[in-house]
Amino acid sequence: MEARDYWVGFNLVKGIGAVRLRSLLDHFGSLEIAWQAPLDALMAAGLTSRIAENLLHLRSSRQLEQTLKIIEEKNITVVTWDDEDYPRRLREVNQAPPVLFIRGRIEPKDEWAVAIVGTRRVTSYGKQVTEEIAAFLAANGVTVISGLARGVDAVAHETALRNGGRTIGVLGNGVDRIYPPEHANLAKHMLEAGAVISDYAPGTPPDSANFPPRNRIISGLSLGVVVIEAGETSGALITASFAADQGRDVFAVPGNITAPQSKGANRLIRDGATPVLQPEDILSALNLNQVQQKQAAQLALPMDETESRLLRTLAAEPLHVDEISAQTGLPVSDISAYLTLMELKGMVRNMGGMNYSAIREDAASYSA
Repeated sequence: MEARDYWVGFNLVKGIGAVRLRSLLDHFGSLEIAWQAPLDALMAAGLTSRIAENLLHLRSSRQLEQTLKIIEEKNITVVTWDDEDYPRRLREVNQAPPVLFIRGRIEPKDEWAVAIVGTRRVTSYGKQVTEEIAAFLAANGVTVISGLARGVDAVAHETALRNGGRTIGVLGNGVDRIYPPEHANLAKHMLEAGAVISDYAPGTPPDSANFPPRNRIISGLSLGVVVIEAGETSGALITASFAADQGRDVFAVPGNITAPQSKGANRLIRDGATPVLQPEDILSALNLNQVQQKQAAQLALPMDETESRLLRTLAAEPLHVDEISAQTGLPVSDISAYLTLMELKGMVRNMGGMNYSAIREDAASYSA
């Protein structure tokens, strides 16, 4: 089997998620060795007897073979922790999914993304607001992320596409199955200007238990989450909770205090979420006013050794350009030119007074 096949195999084992998979990697050194390990070795690595037996049963079945066949036939991309093109923002979150299954394409520009979520029973007010926000984000080069569900999700995806933007749908089932089925045509168009993704293996049917966990991916891929019309038990509130835990910004659209669909969103505002009174509020709070220039800069000038060196230097604390020059041996003029481009690329932040800090939490690990 190929290396990625073992990742897919462990994804199919009930009871093995991000934490246990990391333990297996640490213990065995590779998933290939872990896959072939006997029962006692698997238990020594920390698996319970039940989970270890689940793995042994899967190895003796044809389930992995059938899943790999679907992946090939449906042209599904498999991205794992080991891959450079694993979405950077999602990699930053706690217990990021080890494997993603993707139809369509996730591009570097999708790092500038905002999630729009809300009730399935959207009102005319909620539909209007969703359209205004999604259209505004798309027009400003911001990717719209949602869950491809009925209601707010579908309106957000459709509006982004209609306005020439990119959009990504995160599913609670395999990417070879579109749910709800009436969104099959919408998903088809999304593949042309975005993607549908899932951490559930192809062939996985939709199940109510799958949808709350997938919301951590919606928020994890995003800079912020906008909640538009959510009841008191809405899944959108779960997404907002994940966003807060992940350090993402949470926004909510104020609604009629007597409307059931607005109770959840209004409560978020009461508890500290940023109220959205106009779409510009989102770009301003997330510092996305120059997103198109940042995207152009990122695509025009890939990271080189000098950028990597500057990021490592700025990883610990903000520094003045003179101190950066002293530590790197680079001329101040060269440093200033690089930092200007790196700021546009969203890699560093100008703190004022010629002081700069690294934005990326993993800056110290960067090398060309």
